[in-house]
Amino acid sequence: LTRKRKLDSQCLVKRVKEFPEDRLIDHAKEFNVHFSAIYYQFKKLGILSDWEHPYLTMDYNFEANIYRTLCDVANKGLLVERSKPVFWSWAERTALAEAEVEYEDKESHSIYVAFELSDESKIRASIEGDAALVIWTTTPWTLPANVGISLNPEEKYVRSSDGYIVAKERYHAMVEQEIIKGKIVQEFDAAIFENLHAINPLNGRRSHIVLGDHVLMDSGTGCVHTAPGHGEDDYKIGLKYNLDVIMPVDETGCFDATVVREKLLPNPEEFVGKHIFKSNDAILEYLGSSLLHVNTFVHSYPHCWRSHTPLIFRATKQWFISVDDTPHGESRTLRDIAVDDIKKTAFYPETGRNRLNSMVENRPDWCISRQRDWGVPIAFFRVKATGKVILDEKVVNFIAMVFEMQGSDAWYNLPIESLLYPGSGYKADELEKVTDILDVWFDSGATWNAVLKSRNYDAGTFPADLYLEGSDQHRGWFQSSLFLSAAIAHQAPYKTVLTHGFTVDAKGEKMSKSKGNVIAPDKVIKQYGSEILRLWVAMSDYQGDLKISDDILKQTAESYRKLRNTFRFLMANINDLETMVAFEEMGILDQWIVSKADDVFRTVHRAFSEYNFVNGMGVLNHFVVNELSGIYMDLTKDRLYCDAKDALHRRSSQSAMAMIAKNMLLLLAPVLTYTADEIIEHAPAIIKENHESIFDFTYHNLETFSVVFDESYMLQARDAFFEVVDRLKKEKTLKATLELVITTTSSTLSVLEATEVEDWFVVSGVNTQEISEPLGSFEVDGDSFVIGYAALAKCPRCWKFKSSAKEQLCQRCSEVLA
Repeated sequence: LTRKRKLDSQCLVKRVKEFPEDRLIDHAKEFNVHFSAIYYQFKKLGILSDWEHPYLTMDYNFEANIYRTLCDVANKGLLVERSKPVFWSWAERTALAEAEVEYEDKESHSIYVAFELSDESKIRASIEGDAALVIWTTTPWTLPANVGISLNPEEKYVRSSDGYIVAKERYHAMVEQEIIKGKIVQEFDAAIFENLHAINPLNGRRSHIVLGDHVLMDSGTGCVHTAPGHGEDDYKIGLKYNLDVIMPVDETGCFDATVVREKLLPNPEEFVGKHIFKSNDAILEYLGSSLLHVNTFVHSYPHCWRSHTPLIFRATKQWFISVDDTPHGESRTLRDIAVDDIKKTAFYPETGRNRLNSMVENRPDWCISRQRDWGVPIAFFRVKATGKVILDEKVVNFIAMVFEMQGSDAWYNLPIESLLYPGSGYKADELEKVTDILDVWFDSGATWNAVLKSRNYDAGTFPADLYLEGSDQHRGWFQSSLFLSAAIAHQAPYKTVLTHGFTVDAKGEKMSKSKGNVIAPDKVIKQYGSEILRLWVAMSDYQGDLKISDDILKQTAESYRKLRNTFRFLMANINDLETMVAFEEMGILDQWIVSKADDVFRTVHRAFSEYNFVNGMGVLNHFVVNELSGIYMDLTKDRLYCDAKDALHRRSSQSAMAMIAKNMLLLLAPVLTYTADEIIEHAPAIIKENHESIFDFTYHNLETFSVVFDESYMLQARDAFFEVVDRLKKEKTLKATLELVITTTSSTLSVLEATEVEDWFVVSGVNTQEISEPLGSFEVDGDSFVIGYAALAKCPRCWKFKSSAKEQLCQRCSEVLA
């Protein structure tokens, strides 16, 4: 879609109509090939895909399958051709679907016009004197095509002493705006006016009074100007009452000869060829005294997504997918199938469900035809004599086969004789081609059929596990895919739908070159590397707009550096581990960190499985910074560096680190792809086993058991201890915690091995002996802890104060070196 919009903008320099048709199509293909090269940039970002066999919408097989999807919709009885008002871009000269409509501010007229009742109608309604229905409209240019006035069947209507009829509910508002000045002299049920007539003051034509639930009381007069050629509600009520569909506007937005032929305007010749928006003032002038009030106002108005010009509703002959008809083989309507499957689909965020559901429930029939010179054609033959469209299975299958071999351009390049199935029974000279093309949203909506069900790609199974796009695609790709799949397969094409916001700067403002706040991905890759960009995505809440700036990227780089350094420490310290120590044989602190890691990893895995990456990364980073790096990696340094190589205490910690490193690596591999590859390349055998690639691994939860370790108590004690240590260091009475011993009678600590407790506090001793000169104290849950200097000398190898004399090794170090 972006490619097509970009190409359109290029073609605006030289209008599309100046291109020969075949040259325009060639130009489109050249641009498409150039644009497709962007996937090389995706490779740099570490995105995994079948890059050697990408699916491209201009591939012959792909085009043929888009066409087959159209034929399947037709075979289901849902494809209809009819004249109906649709969004029309007069600048682009084509119909548009709702997904191609953007809303921008526009200044419009607001006018109130009196339509006098015919004499016959006054008699039937028992009215004497002046009696005019007052309509309100913001599109004066549609008044020539007026054929009716709609009233709400449940409302009362009143006639004022100055001869105007409005809904009773709206009467006081009309008086306040000085549109009506008289008092109420008569009250009517709306049904009194049904099938009566008023007179259009612009052209003297009769305007049929009808009843419709679409008439609301929140604005206007309760009397709605009805022109079936210029509005969806008007068209629907027109079908009910068999109103004429008058369309005096051509494809360029100008009045055509219809205004002359049907005498829709005074001096109609002066309007032929004149743009409708430039005709409003003249129309107002011709209304004369029937124009009760006029002003202008600025409001949100539909615009063309390509040209950004205001759209109009214009009745033309188009192809539609009927959303309220029932596909062959189903008991539900297409709309009902879509609504039912939205209920079965998982949405991230959950708000996407209501957003898509409301669009599906309220959308009109899907107009899938476009009047453009390039795209996948609606490749049907029409019998010239009868106008009948040929949907014979062998005829359309033959066309699809031609598309597979020569592409859909064959529809433009080959004569009918070459495209017609030889045994069809039709004569080429009696047929003509349908010249419309498919809406680009039909192309994209058919990807599930062209990719997943065609077997032309190694792309998984149908339905897809996940559809992923920006939040604007509820009205686009998600919806078009849903309706085509519901029409043909009677189910949604996806199990899950995930939507994300858009990238903005640090202030939440849209990026713009003029503001100088654009941060291009290639620049980030050059400065920080693709891993930083990937980590920024994982650490951002994609459910809203994603903020990015140099400062944010620097913070992300710091988080990456912490993760990388953690892996470096873990890998470096398990390099000589040959045999894993079982969990039940580990020391208490090793069991604690593995158990803690298991809880964290389960939470992270669950969050990632629910596409909640920001919470998953938040939990993981907190664990790495606090428990793993901030506590465990620090307290194990003594055993890792000073215990005997094969000491159980040391191997226990190495085993804990190996278990944590492996699982954390597999969790982060989808985020930090290149880092994961690098780690596996240099990983020790205890991690790598016999695997060659990160993709050879399967993630499993850690196997742990209950641990007799009061984490809350121990963390409180550690925090309180280090508060005292911080004070001592500020007083410059302490350099390192290994200079200290702790004395306590805590029963919680008494069940732990002495070495484990010493390592937890990183001190040289924890005992029950009284300290003669305390340096500080603290309490936890009523237990008293006293801190003092160690009485023994510092070991020159492990730096613990456990040596009997200065410069002598402690007992543990002596045994290791011996």
